[in-house]
Amino acid sequence: MKNFFIVIVISLGMAAVLLSACASGPNVSRIDAGTQTDLSGYWNDTDVRIVCKSLIDDCLASPRVDQAIKAMGRTPKVIVGRFRNESAEQIDTSIISIIMEQTIFNSGKMDFVATGSVRDDIRAERQDQMSGHTSDNSMSGDGNETGADFMLTGSVKAMVDRAGNRTVRTYFVTAELTNIRTNERMWIGQNSEIKKVVIRPKNKL
Repeated sequence: MKNFFIVIVISLGMAAVLLSACASGPNVSRIDAGTQTDLSGYWNDTDVRIVCKSLIDDCLASPRVDQAIKAMGRTPKVIVGRFRNESAEQIDTSIISIIMEQTIFNSGKMDFVATGSVRDDIRAERQDQMSGHTSDNSMSGDGNETGADFMLTGSVKAMVDRAGNRTVRTYFVTAELTNIRTNERMWIGQNSEIKKVVIRPKNKL
């Protein structure tokens, strides 16, 4: 009887441990991709969408850009260069580049040519085709690439003001459209709409 009681106590203890482990696991729920979320107060996907749309709308509405497009008499070709992260945060600026590409391309006012790493892959494929693996009538030769007219570049900076357990983060995202042939700046824009006040518990500064 004593041994039976010990077995019952051990079994109940193990069950309690298992239930505790299950209860401490992550609680995951799905939300709409467009839902605005701010868990840490740092740069996030909502900020990217707001900034990219604002900057590209400003670029495409620029009188100088519109004048340059009309003077060319065709849809200009754009290449997205580097967006530098000049803040202290870990910001993946390649996401900014991708969203800006999509926004401009979908506007129908500009077309894009492949960026650096993509160009390298395409050129490697052409070299492979010309090495004898591809029929002559389907082979893509060198010297037929379309050059870009403009390059879009930019940077992300963050200004942090802190007092006690209160922090204010302001993000400055700058974008520039440059004429590749002349180095002339066609458009410069800056977005500083993203400003966040983060208040943390005083014991977790």
